[in-house]
Amino acid sequence: MVGGVGAIVVRVFVLGIDPGLSRCGYCVLESQPSGRGRSAAPARARALGVITTSPADPVHHRLAELQVELRDLMAEHRPSVVAVERVLFQVNVRTAMSVGQASGIAMAEAVAAGSEVVQYSPNEVKAAVAGWGGADKLQVQQMVQTLLGLSRLPEPPDAADAAALALCHLAMEPLRVAAAASVAAMEGGPAR
Repeated sequence: MVGGVGAIVVRVFVLGIDPGLSRCGYCVLESQPSGRGRSAAPARARALGVITTSPADPVHHRLAELQVELRDLMAEHRPSVVAVERVLFQVNVRTAMSVGQASGIAMAEAVAAGSEVVQYSPNEVKAAVAGWGGADKLQVQQMVQTLLGLSRLPEPPDAADAAALALCHLAMEPLRVAAAASVAAMEGGPAR
């Protein structure tokens, strides 16, 4: 037992994915949730980087390469949750298609690995990490560096974005749990 009499501390691994076919950012965070008088331990980055595929290769080969890399990452770290950026808008249709394809592979591999999948919009991520939804890439990188206690700015920005997704989930999860408990209590409460 860790943390006192009768206390069980559960480590939570969250994998943040900033989907992309040329550059797919990833970050695995380890965190111990707060509870019963304990404050949450700071999150710690266990893995942070970018999976790249060559634009010279056919799309189907690149998607297969991305799938294998994501599968290996999930097998190595066994995340309980995979947080993927929700694609809401892209000016370039070609980019939107490849981001959507990469996102689909990430979500499918997460489910196959037994992980929960959650999605957050870019504005939700920026608001949770930087304090406002209009934060720019550099502000997100600086906040990720600060929140994770990194010695230098996380590079490239795709890796920082993936870390921001994982941090966003850690910030939002207590609200999701409380909301679900509230709905369950109302559904099980007295009939009106």
